[in-house]
Amino acid sequence: MQKPRAVFCWSGGKDSSLALWRIIREDQFEVVALLTTLNQQHQRISMHGIREALLDVQAEAMGMRLEKVWVKEGSNAEYERKMEEKLVLLKEEGVTHMLFGDIFLEDLRTYRENNLSRVGLQAVFPLWKEDSRLLLKEFLQAGFETITCCVSSQFLDESFAGKKIDEDFIHRLPPNVDPCGENGEFHTFCYKGPIFKKEIHMNVGETISRDGFWFTDLL
Repeated sequence: MQKPRAVFCWSGGKDSSLALWRIIREDQFEVVALLTTLNQQHQRISMHGIREALLDVQAEAMGMRLEKVWVKEGSNAEYERKMEEKLVLLKEEGVTHMLFGDIFLEDLRTYRENNLSRVGLQAVFPLWKEDSRLLLKEFLQAGFETITCCVSSQFLDESFAGKKIDEDFIHRLPPNVDPCGENGEFHTFCYKGPIFKKEIHMNVGETISRDGFWFTDLL
């Protein structure tokens, strides 16, 4: 029987990586592409701040097709318009589902589902409502490796920026910080793991403070 065709909403980080790995193992969908939103002015992944070139290398290491949605203004209206345009084209290719790595933010899930319903697509959340501490443990035990690229100064100081997530990192997290950073405490870039054909080698550049976040430039 033919599997439903799906596109994965790809951030480049650990939650996306773990969710995609599960989807691949369960073999219930044909994932035709990764879909990522990038800032047109800075040529980087929106919010995460990862360079487009590094995103391209990541997709290549997975052997996955990469679809990009470019935004300029950064408003919700622009994002929704550009995303809808892209999804309509993907639907014409037979895509029926969109996959997400979100864990427990109800308002975000509702927002995504409402946007998809306008173009007749269904949302799937492989990690939904699972214990984030156990998810991170599963992620590390599977052999994934990831580094923080964006850290919220509201929750964490600069020492957490540009750091590999390991047992020491987890141990240092304050009690009010979700282990997976699900409340926006930190974002990551995944460079090694079972979904990759090869490890992605990179250099850790400078860390800067901007708009309440510490951004580490990965090269």
